[in-house]
Amino acid sequence: RVDEWTDVDRKRVMNDIITTMFNKKFMEELFKPQELYSKKALRTVYDRLAHASIMRLNQASMDKLYDLMTMAFKYQVLLCPRPKDILLVTFNHLDAIKDFIHDSPGILNQVDETFRQLIETYSCLSAGEFQLIRQTLLVFFQDMHIRVSIFLKDKVQNSNGRFVLPISGPVPWGTEVPGLIRMFNRNGDEVKRTEFSTGGNYVTPQKEGSFDLYGDRVLKLGTNMYSVSRPVETQMSGSSKNLASNAKENIVPNPLAKEELNFLARLLGGLEIKKPGGSETGFRLNLFTTDEEEEHAALTRPEELSYQVINIEATQ
Repeated sequence: RVDEWTDVDRKRVMNDIITTMFNKKFMEELFKPQELYSKKALRTVYDRLAHASIMRLNQASMDKLYDLMTMAFKYQVLLCPRPKDILLVTFNHLDAIKDFIHDSPGILNQVDETFRQLIETYSCLSAGEFQLIRQTLLVFFQDMHIRVSIFLKDKVQNSNGRFVLPISGPVPWGTEVPGLIRMFNRNGDEVKRTEFSTGGNYVTPQKEGSFDLYGDRVLKLGTNMYSVSRPVETQMSGSSKNLASNAKENIVPNPLAKEELNFLARLLGGLEIKKPGGSETGFRLNLFTTDEEEEHAALTRPEELSYQVINIEATQ
């Protein structure tokens, strides 16, 4: 729910956030070889990006938006048919972003430059390297089991917050439909074939998705999951609540805390945050049905998961 939300506001907010996100200095920091970010670092950057415009969210709505983002991305990474398809998911994200700013040439050029950097950096990696990237991302998300209504309704998520892997549909590009065992002798000649039931309805994909700047990605993961309009709710599963309740017991002083703050300072230094000027007060975005629901969510949110925003003054 928004107050006085117009198409002009929507366009301005998207332009502001996308301009900030694809800022040249910020992208340079992201593309530097480095360890995976901590959850605190990711959340801090996400908070700053979400507030890079005249839009404002309070803590409960911000938590809900972050939960939705993390679970949607976890779903996309988990269901990639092959590790390299993570790149196609990213390209689907960027294609959608370009649609938002198709009539803003300056911002579009920023996004295309990032697109070219992604192609140059990642398209040459081996299947093994992509598998390592995929495993690293899944390790990051493995303890997050937040239920999302859109996934529950589509039966791609169980009531415990875990995702359902399909046993039908297209097999990964470059692989064969399962159901056949071939046996060979020591000379490499095929001597016997045995068929078995797979329990699923697999098909061969028609073509490989395009890894070029423009093209048909074929893969639908990473495209708009709101093509059918419906409300979205996020709710922590029991395992996530248990994780939160045990969080304080597992807190160990991080010897890299200072380095992480230094990293955040460099990273956030590339984010050009524009504050509303003059008589502008901005507008508030509420991801709950009513203000009362939002206030209740803020009060009942486990303390360990109510992330605090780290304010860093990053001056040149």
